[in-house]
Amino acid sequence: MSCFSELINRIAMGKTELVSEAAAGRATIDVTGLLDLRAREQSEELDWRRSIVDLMKLLELDTSYGSRKELALELGYKQIDIDLKGSAEMNIWLHQQVMKKLAENGGEVPEELLK
Repeated sequence: MSCFSELINRIAMGKTELVSEAAAGRATIDVTGLLDLRAREQSEELDWRRSIVDLMKLLELDTSYGSRKELALELGYKQIDIDLKGSAEMNIWLHQQVMKKLAENGGEVPEELLK
């Protein structure tokens, strides 16, 4: 399973039929609602709306640099950009791309998170 597929599956709380329906355009996933619900259940305050690390923590995914790099490369970030720009730039780009890809794959994502 790809890193992004795992991320979507975690947001949908393992409901693979919902993920399939959303990807086919027959359903939507309330990304904000599901993530806000999970965030309220956490003891740690996580800023998933701005931080890829916090988003991944919320979804109980590996937040290591290697894992974030793998996801970034999967979503189209170039190795040369990782080498030249560093992890902060990659993290910002990655969060934006994850939000855009969620919206493209049946996720309801607020407009302010797509910028």
